[in-house]
Amino acid sequence: MCTLEDLKEGETGVIARVKGKGAFRRRIMDMGFIPGQEITVVRRAPLQDPVEYSIMGYFVSIRRSEARLIEILEDERIERENGHIPLTQKLPADHVQNGSLKKQRWKTIQIALVGNPNAGKTTIFNCLSGLRERVGNYSGVTIDAKTAIISYKDYRLEITDLPGTYSLSSYSPEEVFVRNHILQEMPDVIVNIVDATNLERNLYLTTQLIDMDIRLVMALNMYDELQQQGRKINHQMLGNLLGFPVVPTIGKSGKGINELLDMVISMFEGKYSSERHIHINYGTEIEKSIRNIQSNIRIPENDFLSNIVSTRFLAIKLLEGDQEEISRIRQCKNYKEILSVVGEEIKKLESLTGDTAESAITDAKYGFIDGALLETTSGQLVDKRKLTQKLDAIFTHKWLGLPIFALILWLMFEATFSLGKYPEQWIGDGVSLLSSWITGLMQPGMLRDLLADGIIEGIGGVIVFLPNIVLLYLFIALMEDTGYMARVVFITDKLMHKIGLHGKSFIPMMMGFGCSVPAILATRPIEDRKDRLVTMLIIPFMSCSARLPLYVLIVSAFFPQHSGSVLFLMYVIGMVVAIATA
Repeated sequence: MCTLEDLKEGETGVIARVKGKGAFRRRIMDMGFIPGQEITVVRRAPLQDPVEYSIMGYFVSIRRSEARLIEILEDERIERENGHIPLTQKLPADHVQNGSLKKQRWKTIQIALVGNPNAGKTTIFNCLSGLRERVGNYSGVTIDAKTAIISYKDYRLEITDLPGTYSLSSYSPEEVFVRNHILQEMPDVIVNIVDATNLERNLYLTTQLIDMDIRLVMALNMYDELQQQGRKINHQMLGNLLGFPVVPTIGKSGKGINELLDMVISMFEGKYSSERHIHINYGTEIEKSIRNIQSNIRIPENDFLSNIVSTRFLAIKLLEGDQEEISRIRQCKNYKEILSVVGEEIKKLESLTGDTAESAITDAKYGFIDGALLETTSGQLVDKRKLTQKLDAIFTHKWLGLPIFALILWLMFEATFSLGKYPEQWIGDGVSLLSSWITGLMQPGMLRDLLADGIIEGIGGVIVFLPNIVLLYLFIALMEDTGYMARVVFITDKLMHKIGLHGKSFIPMMMGFGCSVPAILATRPIEDRKDRLVTMLIIPFMSCSARLPLYVLIVSAFFPQHSGSVLFLMYVIGMVVAIATA
């Protein structure tokens, strides 16, 4: 989508969205720059900045850096979108006339789903969009931003599912990716999806989103599991404390999803009565340091940055020594003065608190979280995970864990071969019968040979191995969905470190048995760049499903009596070579 800055003199467009934040956004919208308004470029100043526009019958001049934050639809695109809006739901009849939309355009709301890994973001995304994106119970399943467009109550909702992240620091690629998406794309509303059964950990990310001064709605997901634990949350009181609505949801059943979208629209329209932007109190000294840094950032020459990024968020991240924000602040003309002030404030805080500024800020965040939960939660925790704990004691046992894992792998390959041979034989017999039928039906010639010996036998030679591939994928998916993969990471972490890898490397390596491409993409949760690259490079040594037909052919021909064990051994050899390479 183009911005107001892209329009040439005399061109007209319609405002689609106003980005930016704080005083800039309020001022520009008070001047009439609101979605749906037509705006025309009158003239540019001799030095090309500022630019004069005509809007709502009067003339106004704004800087190009401000025009860059206003998205518009050009005349040609307006006509195109009036003719068709790609929605996943059918449009209501009263919005269609003679095969095209009525003159009024649907309001577009850009929504980003943000939350911890395993909080249920992708489950809610699938529920909203009707898609079937992959979900799992370990980090790194969502490895890129996925977007779906749906219609809801005369609104066009562009929903983006972002990778799971525990914070907005610059420690892992996911954290940087999510932070940059929020700052660069500037979604209209952030839906913060939290695991209701683990609020203390999940709300840490929420506190960082609050610091960013963005419109938030919280989805209190897995609410049914919280109730099963015997606990209750006064979500309305929690929303009042946080300054934005909190909606209980159950992603897997879709309960609360409509209420969640209603709250998103309410926040977008500014109709949520209890909305307020709160500041988490970090203590007198830290607050003084934050204000001091903010005063050095808030100068007219830095409007290009302060109009996009909350200066409070910037100040906090600079006190934490965040390298991404230090790099961002270097765009400012007075960046040397800013960094000098930051260094002085960090030294002052360390001398006063006896700890790092980052630790003091983290402690204050958890203090805020503990206070909020103390006021809003009730009920005695009923532990209903006894069976899980008993199974964990077996599968992660000091001496039994690794042998059990090796046994499970052997059973997986043995079952893949022994169970797969029956449908493999049925498919082979079916292909032979079809080929014989075609041979008997047609006269000898090139066409018969092409159909019987070329197409049917050729395709049959490939699909005969399909049962083995399906079974292998089934067993891998079963280990993922039951949570056994996460336990494998735990029991193999030390072994992985000894060979120069991280415990998190094991999941991508296991995924390599299915397909190397998603396995390589799944290395993103590995924080250390060296570990991540090494894991990527050894994944091709893992025998993917594309090689399985060849393995089955070799094993069947030369080792028919011990096919399952030999197949297991071939996979183990690949793992050994991968480990040796690492």
